[in-house]
Amino acid sequence: MKQVTGNAFHYGWVIIAIAALSQFFSGPGQTYSNSIFIDYYIEDFGWSRSTVSGIYSAATLTAGFLLFFVGRLIDRNGSRKMAVAVSVALAVACFFNSFVTSLVMLFIGFFFIRLLGQGSMALISSSLIPQWFVKKRGRAISIAAIGGLVSSAAFPLLNVWLIESFGWRSSWLILGIIIIVCFTPLALFLIQNSPEEMGLLPDNGAALKAEPEKKLIKEVSWSVKEASKTRAFWLLLLCAAIPGIVNTGLTFHLVSIFAEKSLSLETAAGILSLTALIGLPVTFITGILLEKVKVQYMLTLVFAGELVSLFLLQKADFLATAMVFGLVWGVSMGIERIVMAVVWPNYFGRKHIGSISGISMAMVVTGSALGPLPLGIAFDLFGGYTEILWALMIFPIFGIVAALLADPPKKEASIQQPVAKEIEGPAENPLLAE
Repeated sequence: MKQVTGNAFHYGWVIIAIAALSQFFSGPGQTYSNSIFIDYYIEDFGWSRSTVSGIYSAATLTAGFLLFFVGRLIDRNGSRKMAVAVSVALAVACFFNSFVTSLVMLFIGFFFIRLLGQGSMALISSSLIPQWFVKKRGRAISIAAIGGLVSSAAFPLLNVWLIESFGWRSSWLILGIIIIVCFTPLALFLIQNSPEEMGLLPDNGAALKAEPEKKLIKEVSWSVKEASKTRAFWLLLLCAAIPGIVNTGLTFHLVSIFAEKSLSLETAAGILSLTALIGLPVTFITGILLEKVKVQYMLTLVFAGELVSLFLLQKADFLATAMVFGLVWGVSMGIERIVMAVVWPNYFGRKHIGSISGISMAMVVTGSALGPLPLGIAFDLFGGYTEILWALMIFPIFGIVAALLADPPKKEASIQQPVAKEIEGPAENPLLAE
């Protein structure tokens, strides 16, 4: 393997591909996929929208509490073992969802697909790439994000086709089979936990026995306990939760919001796909900009985009305005995917990235849990979404303030390792010091 992965080929490219597939196959646990099933649950079982929203929120919130432990398991056991175990469990969770007949079973089904799909599969990806890339971390994460973007574009349309062709129960079975056949074997045979385990280095793939003239740099890593004592840690956790609240709430109820505006199910699925497609070039641009622009400034753009999106959604009474909403929303989410994945290893290092990212992902999932319920309750109380969409605008405003205040923490370097000359962090990256 070392002969294959010399200077001519960096095994990090394989890692990027696997990380992208991990994000793609998180799809069955994501809200953009589940939202297609919601109306069928309501129609078949006679449950109210607020009831289904409440169960979804409760299951998501419960799952979020466990993601810190998933992150610690990744740090302890490595990404390969966890990717295999999580993907198999996610497939089983999809199988279980095909047999849902009661609210209790619906809660259990939502809990496992949220924990394993939205949470753990995404966490594996966000923990793996920072191990392999330092200088070009933003670009690497932006390339891997293609998996998530393609997933958010493909699964809404795929689910509509599967449900119309085979019914919603068979659709869950098919999704589970796809995961265990297409992803699990690749995770087992191709994932390597870190470049050091293969005698390589981040970014360039050079062997550890590289030339003596290579520079030494000091890489700083923070433990969870140390990170939790910084102001930036808590402000960034707030920033992590807000997109979950806003975007998950909108995604979960987008079919119903569009129906209120006389727009079809196919239009809603198409807008979800459009947001993913526009996010593709945005992620590349963001990854490059993060090597030059402070991450907290990029984060403010995320929340500014959310504010504009919420306003445009109020005006989306026609297909053209709905498309403009989808474009702006897609740009905001495209930036957010990369910024929130880069900020944690940039601020707090690689050594404990699984545990720290697990806390961040727990906040994301918690935000996702809080998002759908207020919209469902507002619909049942007011017969529409106008009031709640205006109220949601307060969250992006808080996000802008938090992002601007979240300056990178300072800590003296304590870990020294040989790294090729070209591996130098961005100017504002506090983890790398000559």
